[in-house]
Amino acid sequence: MAVSPFAFLRGSPAVMAADLAAVPDTGLIVQLCGDAHVSNFGVFASPERDLLFDLNDFDETAPGPFEWDVKRLAASAAVAARQNGLDDKAARAMAREAAGAYRRTMRELAALGELAVWYRHIDVADILARIGERHRPRKRAETVFASARRRTSLRALGKLTRPGPGGEPRIRHDPPVLEPIPPGDFAAVEQVFADYRASLPDDVRTLLDRFRLVDAARKVVGVGSVGTRCFVALLLGRDRGDPLFLQVKEAEAAVLARHHRAEGPAHQGRRVVAGQRLLQAASDIFLGWATGPEGRHFYWRQLWDMKGSIVLEDLRPEGLRLYAGLCGTVLAHAHARAGERGAIAAYLGASDRFDRAIADFALRYADQTAADYKAFLQAIDDERLPASETG
Repeated sequence: MAVSPFAFLRGSPAVMAADLAAVPDTGLIVQLCGDAHVSNFGVFASPERDLLFDLNDFDETAPGPFEWDVKRLAASAAVAARQNGLDDKAARAMAREAAGAYRRTMRELAALGELAVWYRHIDVADILARIGERHRPRKRAETVFASARRRTSLRALGKLTRPGPGGEPRIRHDPPVLEPIPPGDFAAVEQVFADYRASLPDDVRTLLDRFRLVDAARKVVGVGSVGTRCFVALLLGRDRGDPLFLQVKEAEAAVLARHHRAEGPAHQGRRVVAGQRLLQAASDIFLGWATGPEGRHFYWRQLWDMKGSIVLEDLRPEGLRLYAGLCGTVLAHAHARAGERGAIAAYLGASDRFDRAIADFALRYADQTAADYKAFLQAIDDERLPASETG
């Protein structure tokens, strides 16, 4: 979080949630992503092995006013633009593009039938069509897609493991990133795995039963999840060359729940899984949840499943504008599945008034983020806050 204002914004969803809750809202409730900043979108494989672009982080998913997600997206676009060296006019334009794409897409979806909305998605062909013949953005997107296609469990096998007993792979010891679970604790892992298995649909459970759990390790997580427990589990299928890597991540109460009370799953892992399945066009078939030691809640998913993301720092203004609009489009898809799209579209209207208002907010919030970041660094310097290499 101390790296930059953008890293601070990513790592402090609770701060923005409190700020958003302090002002009046529209009352138009959807299932929110809860942390819809521009780095929480990316590509991944659908169950049919097609590459889709969609939201990819649901730790904070919860019901709330639709505009909270839009405001976080737009503010993050403005902060990212500034971090890339762009001036305030350009930063405002990025935020406006995100909001405008959201509004236009929501109005389009409001005119469609239920199944058409449910099946709507963005795949790599759609992205390349939007880019057109712009050489640099197209080349960068194709590089991201090619890299994502290589990120599979089989590739992880070579990256994350070493030969173990009888030549069978085991997760390598690579502190502080990876630290295998001691043998004496493996029975507890197996118990949590059994609880996870019970959360899966019958067909996926049948598939999972073709694999056996052979190893697990603690794994360091990213900026937005510092302080939560995260593990990697290695399963083997037909033979040692048939791996399945699952990520096991602790789920805590969503920060939005402090400000907007709504009914939902009491199990925080189940909350994350339910939100992801609702908001994404297609989700990982191995999504599930479990309760661990001390009653801690976890959710499970594949570790590498053709996942990839854009490096925002590499984008030029044209590429960042395209990306911000793409994120706005995808967010509208998610909200249309999870809320009353007709009411939201009517509120947004046909003019660009909403776009301009959100862009104005985004620039103000970028200023607030810069001030908060400065205060954060000062608190670290004064030793009022601890600092770590991962935070």
